[in-house]
Amino acid sequence: MNQAAKRSWALLHEPEGPLAPYLDLFTESLDEQGFKQRVIHMKIRTAANFSKWLHTRNCVALDVTNEHVQQFFKNSERRISVSSGEYATVRQLMDLLSQLGIIRTLPETNNPTPIQQAVDAFATYLREKRGLCDKTLIQYCPFVEHFLIGRFGHDPITFSILCAEDVIGFIKQRAEQLSLARAKSATTALRSFFRYLRYSGEIELDLAAAVPTTPNWTMSEIPRGIDPNHIQAIFDHCPRNTSVGRRDFAILKLLACLGLRAGEVVSLTLDSIGWEVGSITVVGKGNQVTSLPLPVEVGEAIADYLRHGRQISTSRALFLRALAPIRGLGAAQTVSTIVGAAIKRAGIETRYHGTHQFRHALATEMLRNGASLSEIGSILRHRQAKTTNLYAKVDFTALRPLSLPWPGGES
Repeated sequence: MNQAAKRSWALLHEPEGPLAPYLDLFTESLDEQGFKQRVIHMKIRTAANFSKWLHTRNCVALDVTNEHVQQFFKNSERRISVSSGEYATVRQLMDLLSQLGIIRTLPETNNPTPIQQAVDAFATYLREKRGLCDKTLIQYCPFVEHFLIGRFGHDPITFSILCAEDVIGFIKQRAEQLSLARAKSATTALRSFFRYLRYSGEIELDLAAAVPTTPNWTMSEIPRGIDPNHIQAIFDHCPRNTSVGRRDFAILKLLACLGLRAGEVVSLTLDSIGWEVGSITVVGKGNQVTSLPLPVEVGEAIADYLRHGRQISTSRALFLRALAPIRGLGAAQTVSTIVGAAIKRAGIETRYHGTHQFRHALATEMLRNGASLSEIGSILRHRQAKTTNLYAKVDFTALRPLSLPWPGGES
């Protein structure tokens, strides 16, 4: 029996019940995911308690369902344990046994609300009929859910009673709470939802036309690039003697030197790096695949992380979580969190805290060094030229001769 399997028997009493024979497999699974021995012991105790509870109810493994999980945590003795991670542990055990075919795969007992059903149907339409990616669904669906909750609450949903007043009131409220960009996303989401309702025959009115527009003028702002001195300070204060520090340094280099978006960093895999040809393959917006040259300093940072920082894992994601379960970063927000921590660690004050400020800084620096807008657009992978034209506003040297003299001042 290997070391991982031995851990499963670190209990006061030998485990009993229908799931006891599978605790070794559960232990090995947790070990492969990178959980520490102390955490594995805690999880095995929870799994053993669940198996013992099933034994008192004469359950066999094949008959264990999600309903048993809910009943196990319903009694007063285990209510506090739900928040301490025991519920997640039992769910992990159930997922493993389901994958192995030891228990039946059954849906959760909690039935979705009518609003959740409506939002899920809308998401299915966007994915299957419109061909939109999951990132778009994540952006649209919360707005639709908030609209439906605000209009119907817990009452039955009757789409036919929706009117323009409902739509305008919702957008007006959202516009007061959100940034211009987010408010615009809300209007786009609602227009798409009302087109879906009309397509599916739920409504006859063209409520998409009733969605008001939000003021979001093109090129109305100066690009929000982080100062080059601040970038250097962030690099200097990134601890490169730890696995997390090496990972974060490589990520920061990708942001600063290639202008990658947060989601693009998350989607990188071990296969994205072409070491022999010095390239990196990036999957951008709309699943657009682009091959970019890999700068030497970026390649060195990634190689240092792979050799001395990346934990052993079956995951093909380039960058992994630091804590178990060991897997890819998962969400773009994780990269934003890494950037925020790096800024705080450097002890600097920046106007913005997201990842896009590195992207803007790269474009601005390229422009100052003589790169054309088309070259900048190629590196940043802009699909439309007008998106890159925003950076013409930061070429102050070229714009200064075009400025008109101030009345009464020197010409």
